[in-house]
Amino acid sequence: MKSDRLLSILLLLQTRGRVPAHELAARLEVSVRTIYRDVEALSASGVPVYAERGRHGGIELLAGFRTDVTGLTADESRALFILAAQGAHAALGLDAALGSALRKVMAALPAPHRPAAEATSRRILVDATRWRGGPQQAVDLEGLQDAVFSDRRLRLRYRHSGQRDPRTYTVDPYGLVAKAGVWYLVADRQGGPRLFRADRVRSVRLLEEPARRRPGVELADVWEVLRRQVEERAEDVIGLTVRVRRACLDRFRRLVAAQLTELPDDDGESEWVTARLSYPTLPAVRQLLPFSDEVEILDPPEARAELLLAARRVTDLYRDEAREDR
Repeated sequence: MKSDRLLSILLLLQTRGRVPAHELAARLEVSVRTIYRDVEALSASGVPVYAERGRHGGIELLAGFRTDVTGLTADESRALFILAAQGAHAALGLDAALGSALRKVMAALPAPHRPAAEATSRRILVDATRWRGGPQQAVDLEGLQDAVFSDRRLRLRYRHSGQRDPRTYTVDPYGLVAKAGVWYLVADRQGGPRLFRADRVRSVRLLEEPARRRPGVELADVWEVLRRQVEERAEDVIGLTVRVRRACLDRFRRLVAAQLTELPDDDGESEWVTARLSYPTLPAVRQLLPFSDEVEILDPPEARAELLLAARRVTDLYRDEAREDR
C-alpha cells in the first residue's frame, strides 16, 4: 500500500507540478502528516522532491525531473482496457487518438501484464447507451468542445422541450458530460448551475469575456449538484401497478425497461403477472397503449382514465376514416 501511495504521489507531482499537502492527503485518503512522511521517504530514495510551507506552498519535484516508470499492477492494466463503447470518442473526434493511445499504453506495459490487458479489451465491452433509444438528433459537439475549452463565456440559442422557438442564454461553461448516450453542456447561468442538452443547442457564440466560474468549483462538483436535482425531481413520478399476460412478459420487459420498478419472480403458473412502473407525467402512460389487452393498468384510476381516453381517440379516428371510405 505504501509503495503504491509513493508512486501515486510521484506521478501526481509530475503531472500537476506543485500540489498542496492537504490536496494530496485528500486525493490519497491519508493524513497530511502521512504525506510529509511519504515525501521524506521519496527524498531518501533519491527522488528530488521538496516541500515549501506557507500560504502558497506545496510539494514539488525539482524542475526538469521526469520518470517513465508506470508502476501499473495487473488489475490496473486490465482496468485501462475496459472502455465504454467508442461512440463517445467518435462524437468528440477522438477515435483515432484513442486507438493510438491504447497501442502506446500496451507497449509501455510490463510484459507479464500484456496478455491479460489484451484479453480484457477483447472480452469486455461497456455500452452506455439505452436499448431502443431511437434516432439521435445531430449534435455539433465539435463547436461545443471548442467553446468549453476556450474558458470564455458563451451565448447559446437553446430550444427547450415542448417549445418551438429557441431562447438566448449567456452562460459560463464548466464542460461536457455524456449520460446514457446523451451529451449535456454543464454551465452556470447567473451564478447558478444549469444543464443544457447538446442536441437542443441551436447555436453557440464565444464572447470576449472570460468565463465567470465559481472559485474552487469543478465540472464534477456542478454535475453532482445537477444530477441530484434531476433525481429528486424524479421522486415525484407517477407510480403504476399493472398486470401483464405471461405470453407478453419478455416483450414487456424489453420495451418498458426504463420505467420498470418492480417485477416479481415468474412462478410459471398464473396467466397474469403483476408489475410496477413509474412515469414522469400522466400522458406518458400512453406508452402502454400498443400492448392492447396484454397489459392492464390496475392503479391509479387517473392512469386508467388516461389510457381509456387515448384508446377512444384512436377508435374514433379509425371509425371516422372508415365512414369516409364508405
